[in-house]
Amino acid sequence: MGCTTRLKHLTPEDEKVLTLVGAHLGSLTSRDLKARCADGLEHDTQTWAARKRELTPLSSARWAGSITKATHDQWALARRCQLAHIQSLEAAIRAIRHRLSLPVGAKGTKGVPGGYRSRREWFAKTRRLHVLEDRLARERADRESGVVHVVRGGKRLARNRHHLHAAQLTETAWRRRWEAERWFLQADGESGKRFGNETIRVSPDGEISIKLPAPLAGHANAAHGRYVLTGRVAFAHRGQEWADRVAANRAVAYRICYDVQRDRWYLTASWQTAVTPTIPLEAALAQGVIGVDMNADHLAAWRLDIHGNPIGAPRRFFYDLSGTTDHRDAQVRHALTHLLHWARSRGVKAIAIEDLDFAAEKTREKHGRRKRFRQVISGMPTGRLRARLTSMADQLGVSIIAVDPAYTSRWGAQHWQQPLTSTTRKTTRHDAASIAIGRRAQGHPIRRRTAPPPAHRSDEQGHRTVQAGLEALGREGPRPRIPGPRTRSVPPDAARTRATRTSNTVRDVRSRQGWVQGSLLLTEQERYPHGPAPSSPDVDVPWKDDATHT
Repeated sequence: MGCTTRLKHLTPEDEKVLTLVGAHLGSLTSRDLKARCADGLEHDTQTWAARKRELTPLSSARWAGSITKATHDQWALARRCQLAHIQSLEAAIRAIRHRLSLPVGAKGTKGVPGGYRSRREWFAKTRRLHVLEDRLARERADRESGVVHVVRGGKRLARNRHHLHAAQLTETAWRRRWEAERWFLQADGESGKRFGNETIRVSPDGEISIKLPAPLAGHANAAHGRYVLTGRVAFAHRGQEWADRVAANRAVAYRICYDVQRDRWYLTASWQTAVTPTIPLEAALAQGVIGVDMNADHLAAWRLDIHGNPIGAPRRFFYDLSGTTDHRDAQVRHALTHLLHWARSRGVKAIAIEDLDFAAEKTREKHGRRKRFRQVISGMPTGRLRARLTSMADQLGVSIIAVDPAYTSRWGAQHWQQPLTSTTRKTTRHDAASIAIGRRAQGHPIRRRTAPPPAHRSDEQGHRTVQAGLEALGREGPRPRIPGPRTRSVPPDAARTRATRTSNTVRDVRSRQGWVQGSLLLTEQERYPHGPAPSSPDVDVPWKDDATHT
């Protein structure tokens, strides 16, 4: 958890000191990262302590601790990215081998690509297969030996040095950005110390003081080798939480960065919160759930009650994933903020999302020339959205339920899109998918509630739903065997047999005028009120007599 603010009203001396400290600590960080990468898999606590001892005389004990921890985290991140790259290469090789095994022009099936379109493309893919196999072998060898490739400042910015015209940069502008990206101005917090951090200290009234490294102690303007900046800061977002931690001397980590394009300095504060205890699923779903379907440009959400029925109108929260990384991150955060505030205003304590993972779908070998589709799924920040939603929902007391994404869009459109579309509301496929996601989180089937059967066919229009339990008589599916009548249309105490249950309407009697309606069946006492019934079975009363009796 963290918050960011801008450093304003800095004097030229303040900017000079920040630049000197960032450049000096950045060079130490590059040296320590090189040593960490050289250790590889043989790194242990002894080598970590040795690196820290080497850095302490050139900075300070706390600066050395922050540097070694940052380099270790960067090595671990590069290690995880290396594994993801290996998995991506393996997926591409499997796709190419499968398509090469099929005849040229063979059509694919659902979810499985077909053969290549021409012999020329088939031959080109055989060459690419050898290239990917060589690349995979090299990456596997690096991983087994513990070798990682890291560029401080970013690989993209490093490559822009050779393509300044395409990047629309001059050499001077590129150099300024490159140096600013490689500066190091971040310090970890420590509980129990004054204001939660001894290296970069921010007081409750916004005063910032920095512990200068030993070679730069001559620039100090305060006691104990510290430099106090002229400007003061105030955190608008989560400022009260930050003030409470600082007042209680709890750990707060700070990071100072410089934006070359805007010529601005920023300060970011971050801290850890206690792990929220997991609540039972029944308690989270007590007030219903909001199903959320994530798409390339918006979040489609619909609120469901405890029975899985949609309430109100669907909501859509749009975002734009084009532009820089900061812009995309801000767009996602803005959409999630609106979603959580809407859930909180409705009193809902649970949000259901799909557990999406496009790691195996982003390779171009699986989808071939569908470049636009690959761009869409590659641009969807599934992992970032899930992590940020979980973090933001935890502060508002909202639980996040991840469900299986299989067939939610297809079944939602099949069972919910058309019934919920009216002249005043157009239900999209994504809105219907959000209902399917919410119902799956609640444990209900995705299909809609089953309508009662017609009268005298099963249950006398009893209330039957697909959500009913196994013991309910009106549920869909086989029923338990109960002695007595087969259906509930017949009273349990009836003693009539099949022979006596005849139709009350004569359907086979015709006359010149058309169909003739027969009389109702009468009991034996009603038909012969003055004496016993005739003994001969062939004796019967004519139809007109029946009509007279009626």
